[in-house]
Amino acid sequence: MIKKIIIAICLCLSLGAQAAYPDRPIRLIVPFAPGGTTDIIARSIADPLGRQLGQTVIVENRAGGGGSVGALELARAPKDGYSIGAATVSTTAANPAINPKIGYDPAKDFTPITNIAATPNIIAVNPNFPAKDFKTFLEELKKNPGKYSYASPGTGSVGHLQMELFKNLTSTYIVPIPYRGAGPALTDTVAGQVLIVFDNLPSALPFIRDGKLLPIVVAAPKRLVELPNVPTFTEVGLAPVNRMAFYGLYGPAGLPRDIVDKIYAAIYKVVSDPAVRKRIEDTGSIINVNGPEEFSKEMKAELTLYKEVVNKQKLQLD
Repeated sequence: MIKKIIIAICLCLSLGAQAAYPDRPIRLIVPFAPGGTTDIIARSIADPLGRQLGQTVIVENRAGGGGSVGALELARAPKDGYSIGAATVSTTAANPAINPKIGYDPAKDFTPITNIAATPNIIAVNPNFPAKDFKTFLEELKKNPGKYSYASPGTGSVGHLQMELFKNLTSTYIVPIPYRGAGPALTDTVAGQVLIVFDNLPSALPFIRDGKLLPIVVAAPKRLVELPNVPTFTEVGLAPVNRMAFYGLYGPAGLPRDIVDKIYAAIYKVVSDPAVRKRIEDTGSIINVNGPEEFSKEMKAELTLYKEVVNKQKLQLD
């Protein structure tokens, strides 16, 4: 009888604890350095998400390895909802596709919660680069193989793989320079340390607007209102590179469904706020909150695609 009472009390306490989630601050792991698109979108939703959940959401940048350092930390985190992560194409598809020793399986080691936004990708150059449009950009690269370098958010990032695919399709050779995130990559490109960058539009757009970077070609379904004179990769005959990047939320594998649903519902309310929507859309991103099941399908589809890219283009880590 006493044993049954103890079990009943433990069960009640367990249910009470679950119902009380969250009862302390939540950390949102961003697997790249401050200043990049992942960081921008994460910080756009962190405070309002905290208000919806009734607890502070603290952004923690864990950069390195093209996003793998932060992703691995999330995979190893307790399955209690107090550690969630910013899910990107780099961490869930591009990096695992090229790096068999990455240390985690994106299909098994995470719990998808929801996508938040899709963003165009862009090749941009320092104003000192001798070409100002795609035609002359490509001509310059073909005339001078190996003369130029490009900055990417890190080895195995989507910026790295898409630029390598670009090189393969155009028979050009540009030296890759990996950074610990888009922020440092952009800083050096603006400073002229590197003359070319492959980046997501949200983090590059402020520099483009200020004339510190010149846009060359963009990955988007159609030309962007913000950049009406910049062609898409499809327009210039490079449709395989014409893919947007997603930015969502996920947790470690085994995250309880009630916690997943609570975070998803909160995010849905967050992006329903016109001020938050504007903040995200002003970066050039498109809101795309789709829930756990659809986001899971999206993550798997991107992983399959980048595995095919790696195999077809015979890409590998140095």
